[in-house]
Amino acid sequence: MVLAIVVFVILFGAVAAIGLALGARNQMSKRVEDVVAGTPQALELDLSRGGRTAGSPFTSLLERVGTSLPQAQKNNATLRQQLIRAGYREQNAVSIMYGIKIVFPVFLLLLVTFAWHPSSPLPYIAAAGLGYLLPDYGLQRLIHNRQKKIRKGLPDALDLLVICVEAGLSLDQALARTSKELGVSHPEVSDELNLVVLEQAAGAGRGEAWKHLAERTGVDSVRHLVTTIVQAEQFGTSIAKTLRVHSETMRLKRKQLLEEEAAKTSVKLVFPLVLFIFPSILLVTLGPALIQIYKVLPTLVHH
Repeated sequence: MVLAIVVFVILFGAVAAIGLALGARNQMSKRVEDVVAGTPQALELDLSRGGRTAGSPFTSLLERVGTSLPQAQKNNATLRQQLIRAGYREQNAVSIMYGIKIVFPVFLLLLVTFAWHPSSPLPYIAAAGLGYLLPDYGLQRLIHNRQKKIRKGLPDALDLLVICVEAGLSLDQALARTSKELGVSHPEVSDELNLVVLEQAAGAGRGEAWKHLAERTGVDSVRHLVTTIVQAEQFGTSIAKTLRVHSETMRLKRKQLLEEEAAKTSVKLVFPLVLFIFPSILLVTLGPALIQIYKVLPTLVHH
């Protein structure tokens, strides 16, 4: 019972720490929408505050703890890129992440000390290592889930882009319209496209803004889309036709991946069949016969 309580507290602490530290992104999305709509106050707010969003007292504590550490510039750049790919672009996100990696091991050490009272140093070492590695694992899971959602929503975004471009809108106007329409069904894709529109509104070139999109997401399909759009712009080919061909290619690729996963199902079913289903069937079919043999065998031996 005590072990179950400890495991529950550990998992709850991990989820709460990551959620409180990195969970505020709605204000950034609202500022992006205001800038795209042409609200000057939003642009002034973003420039004056550097994209920093107000957080809770717990978030401020984590930021102060993380800021007090000597952080290598290379590690900061790598961690910031990972946080951006997870969708967290606040200026203080790196410091908060470092703060989590300090506070969470201390929390686990205190939990082990007061809940378990171990005599061996091994539980303390395990708690410290687990507390240091769990935030990185959680961040990687957030990146993986967000990239998966972007891959899923990208074909729909391409279809909307094609419809808008063929209706007479320019690519930039179609991109702004698509990002607005996908805000409910695919918010991750809408968020990234909003940033592309924002960069172009701030004066960046179209190719540069799209390349930044590929770097932020780290998704292969997005990188291929950016390469296709840049090449179409350089060679003067039709954007609508290029996007339609690329959308059909992506849907075909996704269909092939689903067929591949379906083909692997029979192999994956071998282990549960052998370990769980086959022993049950064997017990049901041979169980009564074994019971009868057990009852009859002593009488046969006496005769």
